[in-house]
Amino acid sequence: MGDRRLSRELALQALFLFDVNKSDDTWLEQFCAQREDELTDMVKPFFLDLVEGVLSGWDDIDGLLNKYSKNWKISRMPVVDRNIMRIATFELLKQKDIPPSVSINEAVEIGKKFGTRDSGSFINGVLDKIRLLEGFE
Repeated sequence: MGDRRLSRELALQALFLFDVNKSDDTWLEQFCAQREDELTDMVKPFFLDLVEGVLSGWDDIDGLLNKYSKNWKISRMPVVDRNIMRIATFELLKQKDIPPSVSINEAVEIGKKFGTRDSGSFINGVLDKIRLLEGFE
């Protein structure tokens, strides 16, 4: 597995933890301490960019997801799916060095690995609408 994929998967796990628990201010530090073997010098910087970027843009990202997820409010989405899409949406918005197709494909693959049977197609559909209708090419 590549370093960026691992960063994304660990970011998903960290954001899942935050989303479910809304923990105190030390949750990220504790998560990193528990995963220090995986958070190598090649993985940790991108992981932190993703987690901190999603957290700082939470409301804007959720606004886009709500806007483009037909008949699904963010609060009703599976926790795994919504956090995968938060990461990918952050990448679309702020990681200009990553082609949108790469961000979406990574999200779909991670959704297939960690989500439900339908996660990949659901994630692809929502993110593709964001990409097209928000002008990310």
